[in-house]
Amino acid sequence: MSDELISLDCDVPIWDRFYVARPLVIIGTVDPGGAVDLAPKHLAGPVSWENLFGFVCCEEHATYRNAVRTGVFTVSYPTPDQVVEASLTAAPRAPDNSKPSLAAVPTEPATVVDGALVTGARVHLECELERTVEDLGPNSMVIGRIVAAAVAEPAVRLLDREDWHTVSEAPILAYLPPDRYATISESRSFPFHAGWSR
Repeated sequence: MSDELISLDCDVPIWDRFYVARPLVIIGTVDPGGAVDLAPKHLAGPVSWENLFGFVCCEEHATYRNAVRTGVFTVSYPTPDQVVEASLTAAPRAPDNSKPSLAAVPTEPATVVDGALVTGARVHLECELERTVEDLGPNSMVIGRIVAAAVAEPAVRLLDREDWHTVSEAPILAYLPPDRYATISESRSFPFHAGWSR
């Protein structure tokens, strides 16, 4: 690979000009009629060392409106085998504003908040709305406090299981915006400098 760096025009968004790994999650909300709505997000993740989770969304989207109206949302981290399900949650709405593709995505009820989670996802989070951050260009960030969390057994870090083995046994789905995904099944310990702390 060449060491030459190419300058990018920062007068326009740069994020589609190169690949970076991001998580891919499916946000669950409930629409005004009581139906479950699911939507994929990749600008998402922890927003603190505390149990706070945030995702970026347009205020015009049903996901944003539902989360703000109900005060809750769910988060499902799909496995690499659930790429098709994740894609189905991104399907366009029908003229009646329904999303028929969601019928093919298996879900289960959330345990604490009103909502649903994707069955078989490696991590489930249930969140109560903490706040929103507005005016991020055309977007806003929705931040929730995690009130319930569950992790598939193979994905849980355990004292008697090597971390490399955990990642190997429960591969991680990564999204490479704007149009690719990857499976992470191999990892190595990071060489932290002596005395490092977060």
